[in-house]
Amino acid sequence: MLKGVMHVHSTYSDGEFTLQELRETFLAAGCAFMCMTDHAEYFDAARLKNYFDECRTLSDSRLRLVSGLEYSCDREMHILGYGASRLADSKDPQEVIAQIDAEGAIPVIAHPKNEAFEWIETFSSLPQGIETWNSKYDGQRAPRPQTFALQQRLRQRKPELKAFYGLDLHWKHQFRGIYIQVNCEHNSAHEILRSLAQGEYSATKDDLELPSSGIVPPQLLADFARKRKRGEGFRTLVKTAKKTLDRCGIRVPDSVKSRLRRIL
Repeated sequence: MLKGVMHVHSTYSDGEFTLQELRETFLAAGCAFMCMTDHAEYFDAARLKNYFDECRTLSDSRLRLVSGLEYSCDREMHILGYGASRLADSKDPQEVIAQIDAEGAIPVIAHPKNEAFEWIETFSSLPQGIETWNSKYDGQRAPRPQTFALQQRLRQRKPELKAFYGLDLHWKHQFRGIYIQVNCEHNSAHEILRSLAQGEYSATKDDLELPSSGIVPPQLLADFARKRKRGEGFRTLVKTAKKTLDRCGIRVPDSVKSRLRRIL
């Protein structure tokens, strides 16, 4: 088994870490791979080549940077392309999913909004996965049980559709404690992507382990709901306070932002 992280951004798009800094950070955490997903709209052909080249240059048998992209689509939907290397020709999420599939990469709907669930269920082109826990969007304490329910409903139409788990890492002081354990011996990009596509992985956070199938016990989903209910009030208060300060032209100090990113 190899330990790694998924859904990571660098200074090639809107992240604070350089690729070199990410390598050092996750080597220190005992990781053997990182699945990079910098935002596609930051790239032209030349910058895209530099990104892929640097990912390859910084990769070795200790840690592999698996290059990929995140695509911004209609209705603010985001599609992750693990292993994707082409810019999208469309903003239609179903067309982006089909393009990623055609490339032999792994399309995953990132942090789906609750209000988008009904729309997603109308898709004729389904992704290979749903990001059921995004620790930036959902918070580090618990994912949304509703996202697991969505993923299970979609599995009725596409049984091989997986649950994915990502950091959505952007900031240097952001929580980064969700890890992926993939069942492969070597950390080549090909083997890592193959294991992900076949569901030969699980996610871990502290003593919690979550499967690629997304099938979790009802009591665990209930526990997630309780944890989220306890934390929602504080998260809502923080967001409301920030909007109020923004309207007043008051800038929140970086030190305060960093502290909040660690605990939310």
